[in-house]
Parts: sequence; C-alpha cells; structure tokens
Amino acid sequence: MILINIFLIILIFLILSDLYIKNSPKTKLNLVPLNYKIKKKDGLTELITDLKITNTSKNKETMVSNINFELDFFKGKGNEYCQNLNYQEDIFIHDNNKIKNLNNYWPTTIIKSNSELFVRIIYKFRNNNFREKIKYLWLKVFWENYGHFGISKNKDCFLINLDVQKQRPIEVFEIPINNKYKAFAIKTDLLGCFDDPVNTVIDYCKGIVEENDILTIGESPLAIMQNRYIAPQNLEYSLFSKVFCYFFHPTSSLATACGMQLLINRIGITRITFALIFGFLFKLFGIKGMFYRLTSSESSLIDDISGTVTPYDKSIVMGPINADLFCNEVSKYLNIEVAVVDVNDLGGVKVLASSNKTVNKILKRNLVSNPAGNGDEKTPIVIIREKK
Repeated sequence: MILINIFLIILIFLILSDLYIKNSPKTKLNLVPLNYKIKKKDGLTELITDLKITNTSKNKETMVSNINFELDFFKGKGNEYCQNLNYQEDIFIHDNNKIKNLNNYWPTTIIKSNSELFVRIIYKFRNNNFREKIKYLWLKVFWENYGHFGISKNKDCFLINLDVQKQRPIEVFEIPINNKYKAFAIKTDLLGCFDDPVNTVIDYCKGIVEENDILTIGESPLAIMQNRYIAPQNLEYSLFSKVFCYFFHPTSSLATACGMQLLINRIGITRITFALIFGFLFKLFGIKGMFYRLTSSESSLIDDISGTVTPYDKSIVMGPINADLFCNEVSKYLNIEVAVVDVNDLGGVKVLASSNKTVNKILKRNLVSNPAGNGDEKTPIVIIREKK
C-alpha cells in the first residue's frame, strides 16, 4: 500500500510538472522567413530579405522590444568563414500598408493577437569582388519579445545562397553497393529554409532518375528545409532536463540539457520518466533501445549542435514533418518511389516515410554502408538503382 501511495504521489508530481511546463506563460511570436532576392543597383550588390513575425496568441498582444541582424559570410568550397566585408544595412517594416524605413533603430513594436508584422532587410555590399568571394550568407536575427511572460531573448538563423539563380552542373557520384544494386549520390548546395523541399529535390533529380529507381533523402536536410531547427539559446531548460540528460551516452543528442529540454517540450516529463524506467528494466534482460521505442521518433531524430554541417552545427535540428506527404508529391512528379531515411556510419538505417512500403526492405539492406556520407560531402540525396 505504501509503494502504491508513493507511486501515485510521484505520478501526480510528474503530471503537474508537465501541466506547468505546457501552460506556463510563454511568447507566441514566430519569425518566419519569406523570400530573398539579389540585384545590382548603382554599382552595388543588393540583397533584399523579407521576414514575417506572427503572433499566434488568440488574446494576448506581444511587443518586439528590440531586434538586431548580423551576417556571417561563407565561401562555397569547404564553407570557409570570411570576415570584414563592407556593407550597409537598412531595416524596413510594413506600417499601415506603407513600407517604413526604421533608419537602423528598432522602435518597440506591438504585435496584436492573431496578427503579423512584415520586416524587410536590405544589405548593400560595396566590395567589387563580393560575389566572387562569397557564396553563402548566414543571417542571424537577435530579437526580444516582451509581454505577459516577461522578456524572452531569441535567436533565429537563415541561410542565403547567393548563387541560387545560377545554372550549375549537377554532380553525381556513382557508389557500388553490392552485386545487385548501386547508388548515385547527388551533390547539392547547402540547403536552407528558403529552399522548397519538393521543388528542390525535383530540380536536382529530374534529369537523373530512371524507371524503377528509389530516391532517398536524409531526414536532417529535409528538416532544415522545413525550418525545423532551433538555436539552444531559445530553450529554457529546467532541472528535469539537467537530470535526465545524465542517463544517456555522452555522444547522444539527449546527453545535454538543451537537447533533452527539446524532447521534454514535445512529449512531456511523465512519458520520458516512464520510458527511462522501462528502458532500464528491459536493458537488464538484454533488450536495448526500448526508451527510443517508447518515445517514438521524437527522441531519435533530434540532432544536437555539432550533429550537422556548418553553419547548422550551432543549431539543434528536429525531425521533419509531413514526410509521407513529401514522399508522395515527389514520387508523383518523378514517377519513382521516394523515401525519407535516417542513416548513420554505424550501419543503422531507419526509413521514416516512403511512397511505397515495399521498398523499405530494399533500402534497409542497401543503405547500410551510408552512401550519402556523414554530411560534409553535401550529398543528401541518394538514388538506389538495380544493376542491369
């Protein structure tokens, strides 16, 4: 009876903790990337980027008390980092259907419930050889939300490909797998949330795929194109995340407070606690991986910082959403089977979604060698083809 009472007390405590985390006041503002364009004007290179701040709260207005933008510069080859480029920044907002120049000073701006604010940043680059030196820009947005929850300091980052409008030859690497199948790894540019997932994959593959091919894409590149990554600074980690992360191997993405907090925010403390307990009990009988089965793909698809290519190595990447829909849309256009996979260098292969479940066994056998590589190769798309 005493053990039952203790169990009930612990269960009530966990449920109350989940309710507190879920219902505690928090900002409902989201920063959404819209588009960007590059043009020449008055001898300068201009980059025009449009963003949107949305307030999804049904009844609470929230203020953006401050916002600042920074740029990191990367060369194309190897993503070498560059500094000291000369540029001018101008910030605009849509105010009463008019574009208003803020003259680089952000006034505290109220965003009412169920409304949105459009922001435009224009960069003018004076370097004559700017486009020859730089291929990617990493736009960092530091912004403060102020409201009933207090003040929240957030960081969002977006990749801008300066060569996106250029026609470029597509590099394909043939990789032998076994006597029956071979793989073709397709090299892409660095992908980002300005890249539409379906159209991007179609553009890279439409002249390469053949009948009966199976197209695969890694779950992390797809998630990145869906803007499914977050800066650790945006997570308010708790005592639970600091404790739970100690139960995982140091190389696990759940072995840090921020990685664990992301999982807590998604599935709750109660479920994680029971998954840990049952995972430990099953491990005593030699059955491993029960924790990840009980927490589903939410836990296994989290990639902590350093788990992806530069510059996403400073972000936590979550799993993709609507993966089945993505597979079906690409499959319908290219007329081949498509799958989203999670593959590692240790021989682990998970098929997260596919346009036809019959190809899953084929993929699990033929992706063990991880023909896409560990990410540095920038070959997130792999085509599996039966030898003729």
